[in-house]
Amino acid sequence: MEIEGHYYLGKILKPIGLDGHLLMFLDVDDASNYQNLDAIFASIGGNLIPFLIEEINLRPGKQAQVKFQDIDSIDQTDLLTGASVYLPIAALPGLGENQFYYHEIIGFNVIDKNFGELGEIEKVLDYPLQALLQVMHGDKEILIPVADEIISKVDKQQRVIHIDAPEGLIEMYLE
Repeated sequence: MEIEGHYYLGKILKPIGLDGHLLMFLDVDDASNYQNLDAIFASIGGNLIPFLIEEINLRPGKQAQVKFQDIDSIDQTDLLTGASVYLPIAALPGLGENQFYYHEIIGFNVIDKNFGELGEIEKVLDYPLQALLQVMHGDKEILIPVADEIISKVDKQQRVIHIDAPEGLIEMYLE
């Protein structure tokens, strides 16, 4: 989920205590990348509202206890409960050579080791158990699992992803 120039970080789950602390779920791979956040944007009434963070403490299960500036009562925290939380795309942590964010690979060409050029990535389908690259090969859709065993190289300069698809995967979609 993306709101122009921002990416989905998580959701405010519930108040903790009566003094303005909140429990927030971080929908990220590594929550430790977010232990020094200064601010977030909460989606309230269809608008992104900035909130400065006074204190943040990571908890197990990709959760964090947060205290925002000027939020000091249970009534104020109730207004934030359930709100989706966003950060600017520029705040995304850096990645390694073969790593990528889903939004940045849309339009990349996919080349299979055995089959050759498959087509462009139309979108990334982010399902709970497995993300899939949706690649259009002419008028045929090919779904490729996002897995280290399949993706052999990501060339961000050339906008190409090289894969080594398991035997039969590509053929299954083209028959």
